[in-house]
Amino acid sequence: MHPALAGDLSRLPELLQSARDFAARATAGLAERPVAASGRAPGRAPLPDEGAGGEAALARFAERWAHGFSGSAGPRYLGFVTGGATPASVAGDWLTSAFDQNLSGEGGSWAQALERETVGWLRELFGLSEAHSGAFVTGATASNTVGLAIGREWLGERLGVDVSRQGAAALGPVDVLSGSPHSSIAKAMSVLGIGRDRLRLVPLLPGNREAVDVTALEAALAEREGRPAIVVANAGTVNTVDFDDLRAIAALRERYGFWLHVDAAFGAFAALSPAYAALVDGLDAADSVGVDLHKWLNVPYDAALQFTRRRDLQVAVFHNASPYLGLPAGEPDFLHLTPENSRRLRALPAWFSLVAYGRAGHREIVERTVAQARRLGAGVDALPGLRLLAPVRLNVVCFTLAEEPTRERVEALARAVAESGEAYVTTTVYGGVPGLRAAFTNWRTTGADTERVLDVLAAASGGRRQG
Repeated sequence: MHPALAGDLSRLPELLQSARDFAARATAGLAERPVAASGRAPGRAPLPDEGAGGEAALARFAERWAHGFSGSAGPRYLGFVTGGATPASVAGDWLTSAFDQNLSGEGGSWAQALERETVGWLRELFGLSEAHSGAFVTGATASNTVGLAIGREWLGERLGVDVSRQGAAALGPVDVLSGSPHSSIAKAMSVLGIGRDRLRLVPLLPGNREAVDVTALEAALAEREGRPAIVVANAGTVNTVDFDDLRAIAALRERYGFWLHVDAAFGAFAALSPAYAALVDGLDAADSVGVDLHKWLNVPYDAALQFTRRRDLQVAVFHNASPYLGLPAGEPDFLHLTPENSRRLRALPAWFSLVAYGRAGHREIVERTVAQARRLGAGVDALPGLRLLAPVRLNVVCFTLAEEPTRERVEALARAVAESGEAYVTTTVYGGVPGLRAAFTNWRTTGADTERVLDVLAAASGGRRQG
């Protein structure tokens, strides 16, 4: 055995303790460390020859890299839609690496059974039916890709084509209809051979909405004269967290042939709160659903779920036909359900967090972060230098400069916020106007954090807070 490996093996408890102490110091300081890194990253070092051992690697990471990592796990990182990692989910994630289970199949391990239990809990949490089976994937992009792949196979079933064997070209042109699709939908269409240009944008409801006009969607479906299509509905758009009328869209399937995929990357979590559950009424009617867990469930990257009513079609697309892997029969192994064969036990951090905090604990995270988004929205509305671009519907605040909101000026505002070290927000364009988004999903965020964000926005926009 190489001396460095042998040394680390003999001192493994001490190495893990050192890593634990370092991680504890890093997470304890999240509330006060700069939210975004500043300065330039170090130049690339040469590849080590012999290696210095785990303790030296930890010391070198601390010296060269750690201080340049963002505070994305902290309470004032409001960019994209980024959760943190609950204490229990961090423990589960560490154990995921320690046990190092390969979820390709049963493999003499109970890990796959634990994942099935976790999928069942999450299905219940989101109000889906027992007809929906689920599997873990990396994120919303992978989940949308899997959902559309199953939808593509369904189109083949309707048209008498075996897409998994004959290829997407055998289908002819495929249309995907949506009102405000996430960019990952077009990416998935490209990967699946459907083609980005086959995305058909359907008019939205009037009045500063991102929700699809169901009447316009019906008209678009009627024009297809019975040829089946894929419809992508949204449960929480990224700019304003708008929701399509899922129940009304599902009702259209009785008259028109389409596969209904719902992109519920973070909007599905509205189901946890009685105050917001009506927003996802009809989610259980979807043919496939994508949900990101490293958003509002607050488990470490990367973790998401893909649900579908047609596991048979899912297996047709993703099964791996090899004697040493076995054929999918009964309850298929996960390797037959997603693009991956080998993968880590992504379910364990989610299992830990659900056991540790339950439905009530995760409901509290959802309701508290929504309350903080509304608090920030009210504060932005009161600042003379800023204005809201849309109402705060759930957990995202979309806003811009009150005067001359050019791309350059809005980007400068985003940089000023990041360089303050107090907060991080991302840029966007909404209704043709450059703006900023502040997404509240982190379990740590409190009212004090929101006040600090408002202070830095006031300073960066040249305004002054009242009172």
